[in-house]
Amino acid sequence: MHEKAPMLKAEIRPKLGSRYSKRARSAGKLPAVVYGHKQEPVAINLEAKEAIDLFEAGEKVFRMDFPGTSNKDENQMVLLKDLQFDYLGTNIIHADLERVDLDEKVRTRVRIDLTGEAKGLKIAGAILIHPTNEIVLECRVRDIPESIAVDIADLDVGGVITADKVKLPGSDMRMITDSHAVIAQIVEQKEVVTAEASVVAAEGAAEPEVIGEKERAEKAAAAAPAGKGGAAKAPAAGAAKPAAKK
Repeated sequence: MHEKAPMLKAEIRPKLGSRYSKRARSAGKLPAVVYGHKQEPVAINLEAKEAIDLFEAGEKVFRMDFPGTSNKDENQMVLLKDLQFDYLGTNIIHADLERVDLDEKVRTRVRIDLTGEAKGLKIAGAILIHPTNEIVLECRVRDIPESIAVDIADLDVGGVITADKVKLPGSDMRMITDSHAVIAQIVEQKEVVTAEASVVAAEGAAEPEVIGEKERAEKAAAAAPAGKGGAAKAPAAGAAKPAAKK
């Protein structure tokens, strides 16, 4: 891999701070930092277009040239560890690079490529879920793969492929990602039949009117024969009863 690793040309950043980083980006540079191997971190600028094109192509290991620096910093190997994006999450504005040896073991993220056509997708309403599109593994720098292929041809509805089922390309590689992380899954979308029509019908149905005690009392009083002094009146609701004679 070291013979094929692309070269990144770097220059030492003379001044630090967000203001100077913004100026560097305006001039077509990408601010970055190189650290590791018990050496002091070095703030650098990369050629933005060249570096970003390589990052977006999936390259992770680079040879780096520091023109004008000490011999120990020339043509060293570095591993892309992290990228920082702008507030919109679209443009790369900073890179973290770690000094490495080709035979040392590191932890890095590797892209997952799904291959084959899942048989479960032939069923109407079935969809493929791919929540984990990269994994973290531990391996030697020289063995870092560009991607790992996962065959989903036999994946049926209800089937799932988790991280522990991913076959790593090297026997001495170790999966760091949670073994239960879902790499691919086929699920079936089911129509949810709402009972809206039934609810509307139920809400519109008239309920029988319940006649209360007050209404019954008033009707009974109206039908009773009138006594002296005119028609009998129904007692007012809540009227007190006469006291019992002793």
